[in-house]
Parts: sequence; C-alpha cells; structure tokens
Amino acid sequence: MAKTDRTAVPVIITLSILIPLVVLVLMYLPERYDLLGLEVGTFPFFHAVLNGSTAVLLLLGFFLIKNNKPNQHKYAMITAFVLSSVFLVSYVLSKISNPPVPYGGEGFLRYLYFFILITHIVLSAVIVPLVLFTMYRGLTKEYAKHKKIAKYTFPVWLYVAITGVLVYVFMVPYY
Repeated sequence: MAKTDRTAVPVIITLSILIPLVVLVLMYLPERYDLLGLEVGTFPFFHAVLNGSTAVLLLLGFFLIKNNKPNQHKYAMITAFVLSSVFLVSYVLSKISNPPVPYGGEGFLRYLYFFILITHIVLSAVIVPLVLFTMYRGLTKEYAKHKKIAKYTFPVWLYVAITGVLVYVFMVPYY
C-alpha cells in the first residue's frame, strides 16, 4: 500500500460509513432546529439546482475525457464534487431544520416516485466511497485505477444526480 493510501483509504472508508449514518440519524430527529430561518421549499429547490448542475458537469466531464481533454475533465469533475459536497452540507442542514414532507401522489405516480426515491437513497450511500476513491485516484494521478473505478462511479453518480432532480419535481406540489 502506498504511503498516501495508508492515510487516504481509512479516511475515505470512515467518511463512507459516517456520512450515510449521520444523514440517517438526522432524518429521524425527534425535534427540528430552524438554523437558517428558511421556508421549507427553499432547500429542495436549491438541492435540485445543485443536483441538476452536477448532472450537467458529469456529462461535460465524460464528454471532455472522451475528447482527450484531461485538464478540462479534471476541472469539471472537481466542480461536480464541490457541488455535491455543498449539496450534502445543505441537505444535512435541511434535515436538521425541517420535518419530512410526505408525498401525496396516488396510483402509478406514487409507485414510480417511491421506486425513484428508494433507488436514489440507496445509491446515494453507495456513491460516497465511489466518488471519494475516484477523486482520490484521479488527483493522485493513478489514472489506471481512476479509470477502472470511474466506469462504475460515473453512471451511479449521474443516476443519483438526475433522480435527485426527479424527486424534487415529484415533491414540488407538497412543499
């Protein structure tokens, strides 16, 4: 194991466990603390913008690397990572500040919504280590390892970003 791996790998594994656990705990808080004084619908719209922007940047990054533009690819992917990180912090704040809003749709749309929501939530936990390892391998210039993991990271991360927007679209009438 490389010297940097001895530090980075345990940090990535720890974050990959802690982040989903913290989000899960926050979803079941018995009491909410309105930290920023924002209306309930403010966070979801902001989250949809962040997710949509992340999806665009992921597609741009994919296009750039396929067109042999590694420097531009790197900046697109770092920006996608930063937006996803901002999303995560904002999402945690929203869970602390606001109670969950139930989905009120019926019939086929209800089943579709819950399919999208459940797959989005599960893959949101899965994507944490994938993104962290992919970013780490790319930034440490371990391109063979980066490429190997990125082929899994990209479609999952893109799915999570797109379904994040879809969850918002489904929930807009209920905020």
